[in-house]
Amino acid sequence: MTDSSGGAGDPPRRSARAQPGTIRIGQIAGVDVLVRSSWIFVAAFLAVLYAPTIENVRPGLGGWAYVAGLAFAVLLYLTVLLHEASHALMAQHYGMPVRSITLHFLGGVTEMDGEPDTPGREFGVSVVGPLTSLGVGLVFLGLTRVAGDDLIGLAVEGLAWSNLVIGVINLVPGLPLDGGRVLRSAVWKATGNPHRGTIVAGWGGRVCAGLVLAYPFVLAATGLRPGVSTYAFSVIIAAFLWSGASQSILSARVRRRLPSLQARRLARRTVAVPHDLPLAEAVRRAREEQAGSIVVLDSSGLPTGIVNEAAVAATPEDRMPWMPVSSVSRTVEPGVALAADLAGEPLIRAMQQAPATEYLLLDDDGRIYGVLVTDDVDRAFAAGAHGPG
Repeated sequence: MTDSSGGAGDPPRRSARAQPGTIRIGQIAGVDVLVRSSWIFVAAFLAVLYAPTIENVRPGLGGWAYVAGLAFAVLLYLTVLLHEASHALMAQHYGMPVRSITLHFLGGVTEMDGEPDTPGREFGVSVVGPLTSLGVGLVFLGLTRVAGDDLIGLAVEGLAWSNLVIGVINLVPGLPLDGGRVLRSAVWKATGNPHRGTIVAGWGGRVCAGLVLAYPFVLAATGLRPGVSTYAFSVIIAAFLWSGASQSILSARVRRRLPSLQARRLARRTVAVPHDLPLAEAVRRAREEQAGSIVVLDSSGLPTGIVNEAAVAATPEDRMPWMPVSSVSRTVEPGVALAADLAGEPLIRAMQQAPATEYLLLDDDGRIYGVLVTDDVDRAFAAGAHGPG
């Protein structure tokens, strides 16, 4: 199973590109391709599952039948990679940055910075993956006529039906599957509300999870005897669908409140001081003016640093008169200076792109408006996530 994901419905923290247990195997169109260690288990499972069939086609292979099964698993995941690469290339076509493509136990995921800004682009990025799998499946299905009845023919037939199944399953209208994002785009187009689309598609995913979980019991009720592996896989896939759908619903409910995160409203009043002013005097001025932050100016009067609150708290008071305020400040780099009018998802994305504890807020004319502290945004975000509605 595959899905494409991304968005700003998370607290202002940048996630690591490669998680523990993940290795980078290359790039496609400048996008890192990662493989999680869990893939080894599914590859081994496919090798064991496929080995008896291979032995029937080519008797006497012995242990090489398992090697052939492993080779099939690699080929299958290369076609999954084509599915994910199509998501990435379509997203790049629309100007969306793509973080990575990751292959894992249940398929793959394409991680993007942000989400499509129109229902049409959402539809395009989402539907291209299943269509790619269906196209690959049809190509291999056509090749079965000339592939013969040996191992190559067996592999071609297996890749044909596997990709057709992957394409059809991923069109199921429930998040986190691609079909769920297609449904989201349709509801978004009809209602003009992307968050409502996410909630509808999330509930679609929950319904799908329930159906998957019930599948082996339905088989048993009809007189068939599903094996232990059928029950196990139904539980694993149902848990995957339910978890992804639930996370999407929660994210949508939180993101409906993101417009309340306004840089101006959350900004702390600031006092601007020369870079060589003693820290004790800078702190005194801030307290006198009831300012919650201190900005350091260079000799020409331009802001060059923001005093770090934690560094001030860790400095003994008897040393403050002898330390320049610049010694406990962070340099104002381009990503740390933000427009004071930022709000909602653009504000979260700006903070994700340049992680910091404090940000300098500037008005349109370049004047200092105040300082935005990440902890203040986190608290406001948490209050929105757990608030009413």
